[in-house]
This record gives sequence, C-alpha cells and structure tokens, in this order.
Amino acid sequence: MTTNINPRLTQVFRFVRCSYADGVAELVYAFDHGEELIERVRFPSAPALPASHQAAFDQALKLLHLIAGVSYYKAGVPPRIDVAGGPLDDATADLLDALYLHGLAEFAYRNGLDLRGRITFPRLGAESKASPRGGAKLPDAKALGLPHRTLVPIGGGKDSLVAVEAIKSIGGDATAVWVGNSPLIAACAERTGLPMLNIQRELAPGLFELNRLGAWNGHIPVTAVNSAILAVAAILYGFDSIAFANERSASAATLEYEGQQVNHQWSKGYAFEQLLSDWLHQHVAADLNYCSLLRPYSELAVTRAFSRLTSYFDVFSSCNRNFKILGPKPADRWCGQCPKCHFVFLALAPFLAKPRLLSIFGRNLLDDENLAPGFDALLEYQDHKPFECVGEGAEARAAMVALSQRSEWQEDSLVARFISEILPQLDVTELAIEPWLQPSDEQRIPERLLPALAFFA
Repeated sequence: MTTNINPRLTQVFRFVRCSYADGVAELVYAFDHGEELIERVRFPSAPALPASHQAAFDQALKLLHLIAGVSYYKAGVPPRIDVAGGPLDDATADLLDALYLHGLAEFAYRNGLDLRGRITFPRLGAESKASPRGGAKLPDAKALGLPHRTLVPIGGGKDSLVAVEAIKSIGGDATAVWVGNSPLIAACAERTGLPMLNIQRELAPGLFELNRLGAWNGHIPVTAVNSAILAVAAILYGFDSIAFANERSASAATLEYEGQQVNHQWSKGYAFEQLLSDWLHQHVAADLNYCSLLRPYSELAVTRAFSRLTSYFDVFSSCNRNFKILGPKPADRWCGQCPKCHFVFLALAPFLAKPRLLSIFGRNLLDDENLAPGFDALLEYQDHKPFECVGEGAEARAAMVALSQRSEWQEDSLVARFISEILPQLDVTELAIEPWLQPSDEQRIPERLLPALAFFA
C-alpha cells in the first residue's frame, strides 16, 4: 500500500468483490477510494465443483467475503458500509449487524468506542420484501445430498480433541481441519489419526501498513471467520457437518459496559451458532449443519472428559501465546503467565493426579504467589473475568473449592490464600462442582452426531 491514509478518518468501508479459481478465494476490500486490500484463502487440492453445487458455493463464498471483512473494517470503523452487488436480505444483514457489533464489542470497549448505531449493513427496503432476495424469512435452500462426513476444527487445545474423540467413539467419518500454519495444531491434528485438511488464510499485506498508519486495532471474532471458511470448504470438498468444540461457557459475557454485554467469545457462543446455522440452511444447503458438539457442556465437564485422553497430554496446548501472528512465543507449550494457562491448570486439577498435572505444565501454577492476580480474575474476585477463552467465574470457584478440600493441594500458596481469604466470603451452597458436570438442553447437534454425547457419560 503506497497511499498514506489515516484509516480512522475514512468514511466508507467497501466490500469490493470476491472470486474463486483453482483453489484460491480472493476477498477484496477498500476504505473510501483507497487501494484495494486483497485477502487470499487457499484450499489445498481443491476438487472440481459439481454444477449442482455452484449456487450454494457462491452463497458460502459471499458470506465468507462479508464475515472476513471484520478484520479490515475495524481498522477505521467508518460510518458507512457499502456492499458490491447491492443491499442484503434481512437474514444476511441481521447476521452481519450482530456479528460486527457483538464480535467487536471487546475491541470497542478497549478502544473507548461505541459501535451501537454505527454498524448498519445495507438491506433491501420494505418495498422489496416480496422479492426472493428481500423476503423477511427465506425458504430453506435445497438439500445437496452432501456426504455424511464431518469437518472438526482443531485448535491445538483440549476442547477440539474431546470433540474428535467423541465423534471417533461412534465411528463417525471425520476430518481434522485447521486454518493457518501452526506446527502445534498440525501435531495435534496428526495425533488424532484422522484425515487432515490445512487451509491457509493470507491477510492483506495492506492491513499491516494501515496499522502502522494509526489504524484501530484489537480483538476480532476469528471463530466466525474460520466458520465461514469451513462453510466454503464443506461445499467444495463434500461434508454435511461442521462440528466446532465450543462449550456453553462461551456464551457468558466477560463484563457489561454502559448497558452492553462484552463477550470475548461471542462468535463461539450459542447466539452466533444459531444465526449462522439458520443462515446456512436458508442460503446454502438444507443438509449443511453447523454446530458445536460440546455446546451442552461446561468447561469443567469438557475438561473432565479430556482428563481421560492421555495420548494427547504431550502435544496439546491451550496457551494462546503459541498462536499469535506477531510477537514471541513460549519456549515450551505453556507460558504459565496467561489466563488460558491458569484456567486450564485449575480446571484439570480436580480430575488429574497432581504429579501428572505438574508434568504437563512443568511447574505448579497454584504455588506461585506472583500469579495471584491472574487467578483472582478467573475467580472474579476483585476483578472481571479475563478477556480470554476461559470458563465462568463460578466454574473456577467450584474447581478451587474442590482443591481446597484435598490435602495434596491445601498448602499450595494460592489454594491456602483462597481458603483463608476468599472462601469465607462465598456462599458455600453455590460452590459444588457436580452441577457443572451435567449437560444442558441447549444445542443444535444434527441427529446423526447425537450418539457422540454418550462420550461424556
């Protein structure tokens, strides 16, 4: 990018065009009439697309263009959004308005912005409601006869590995899929023994130049972007299900700020799952299912299931510092300093023998007084829950209470501090761990995958 612009002063964010050829999707954006920002998504060994699937593929590609634009829109958050091809039907506009508002809520909070009333995707007017594009509720797209196969996104952490093993337990035909080039994720995917699909996402180089020129920066709903990429992949390669591993705690807000809930994990939550699942049925294929296999379960229930999967203990990591685009990565798989390390350690502790847990992390995080502020945040004690993919404060408190009742943990500095300082302030009737191990009824899992839930029994 050679034109120096201040992205914060731009007036229009434009979805310029999208295209696909020879396994490569090109997604093009621009601010005002500035230079084009071109992102590429590469689908390896992509097969020829059957003519019967072309319309569905085009719809999925269009959605990918619209969702992936969140990475660029945030650089300037201009007041107007322009979509090539014209206004959107209600369902599409509703999905995008919600995603950009709630998916960027943390970004807005940290930057002192209020995006309410600012994010409005163009939609067809009331006079066009009778048209196929403008109907308030479109009929479902036709079924494509997609093969009964499941794409299971792998993130390198415990949750996706539990989802893999749950599907394997019923003999399901599944492929481990991930976006990007993380060696850690590749190692986890290989350990699953499943067929593997590695898709590459190449951000527009101009985005980094915009950052240099003073762009707004911060968290984006990357799970939504990856979900849209996998919807394209499902049509391209032939899969009828995309099964993420987002548990029910992901729906809980991190904090509330000036009347708006701010959830670091919004695109992992149930609200987004419902929006995207309905949209895919209406616009892409009636037999393309998008769900989270772990939705009925809490983080603690998922962690208990993972504690049985010993073959992954030497390859998994939930430490997000392993996956940063820029900046240093930990020398081993666990930095020991971030909220993810703290939460996974705490959540595993009730279900693993202490020596086994310490061998995974290489240290005892609950016996380090310097980590007290981090664990306090997990407990929501004098702080809000961290902006990370961690469980609810009540879950963390239940796990800590369980440890406080075990002699092998009671003398560790942070457990001892919890017993003496924090526990007396809590209502003991709300601290049992057992209720967190029970499933809820909240899920969108397709019928053929429901037997996999027996894995959690």
